Amino acid sequence: MSAPLDRRKTVCVDVGGIKVGGQSPIIVQSMTNTDTADVDSTVAQIAELHRAGSEIVRITVDRNESAAAVPRIKEKLDRLGIDVPIVGDFHYIGHQLLAKHPACAEVLAKYRINPGNVGFKEKKDKQFEAIIKTALRYNKPVRIGVNWGSLDQVLLTRLMDKNALEKKPKPAHSVMREAIIQSAILSAQDAERIGLRHEKIILSAKVSEVQELIAVYTELSRRVDYALHLGLTEAGMGSKGIVASAAALSILLQQGIGDTIRISLTPQLGDDRTCEVKVAQELLQVMGFQTFFPIVAACPGCGRTTSTFFQTLATSIQNRLRESMPVWKKQYPGVANLKVAVMGCIVNGPGESQHADIGISLPGRGENPKAPVFIDGKKKLILHGNFIAEEFQILVHQYIETRFGSASKILEDPFKG
Repeated sequence: MSAPLDRRKTVCVDVGGIKVGGQSPIIVQSMTNTDTADVDSTVAQIAELHRAGSEIVRITVDRNESAAAVPRIKEKLDRLGIDVPIVGDFHYIGHQLLAKHPACAEVLAKYRINPGNVGFKEKKDKQFEAIIKTALRYNKPVRIGVNWGSLDQVLLTRLMDKNALEKKPKPAHSVMREAIIQSAILSAQDAERIGLRHEKIILSAKVSEVQELIAVYTELSRRVDYALHLGLTEAGMGSKGIVASAAALSILLQQGIGDTIRISLTPQLGDDRTCEVKVAQELLQVMGFQTFFPIVAACPGCGRTTSTFFQTLATSIQNRLRESMPVWKKQYPGVANLKVAVMGCIVNGPGESQHADIGISLPGRGENPKAPVFIDGKKKLILHGNFIAEEFQILVHQYIETRFGSASKILEDPFKG
């Protein structure tokens, strides 16, 4: 696979100590779905998202109760030792909430506003200016986030009317696309006119259709050098949301467009909010931008692998590696680059295992009940019996300890308990 293109040069923005843009790594962020006024549940979800890998977390600030809760949320996070930038998401009355709750305005790392609903008609400019002046007062960056579901109707109408007078009018979707782009750029220019510095602005322009998103961001990136936040809005649930987001964002990222991303998944019943963080990390890792956790290669299974044994082992190892990463990254520098293979039979098992740092080729249906283990490309031993899974997990941890640790402490059973 070709390497991703060099990142487009953008202005670097400091968001609570996290660098967004410039040549900084692409930042993964997420958003809570708790009632922000419920301090305990919001703190718990922010902590969960951050542990999963979210480097920035956005929360809804929609009324006085939620604005009043923000300082208490930050205080509790500090007591827990969770240092993650919190972004306030403001719509309609953001100017009022920031003015009434200065403690909220002060502890937030960034404000996110939507030019389509920051204010309407004659109130729009005044309310937009009030938010920008608050950002200036507290030295905060601002994300100007356009969304085609709440697009500035005055701007859209003006562009539609102008287009209708052309000899060869453009399709309506092209005019809407231009309105989205102009809304972001004109709002950023207004913010700078009020006094917000260029390096305090991040832009986003979200739509829910893949091709439209690609077209909007491709053109937006051509016109500006602001840091850009990517996301397919209202992506949907499950595989649909994952596939649509990956399809759109991967094309833009491959072109060097995008400084921070969010995968906006609708959680399925029973799923936790961290799924969107994991998908974002996996997208960046498989594209070669960043390394977050070891890769576990596993075959899809076929008629030779009617047993679910290899699936259970692969899932167990992958989950254990992910759960251990926060500690292991500090204890074993470089461990995120580990490659593990769990293969179901002898067809591709030995070859795939040789490509991994450590791999196992499990017996498929009808084969001899033995499992060769490959380490650094060479067959080192063969596991037999009823405890192949447990023994291989021990070998994985021993390999990690030997290669990435002090090599002086081999645990008898590191996965027990």
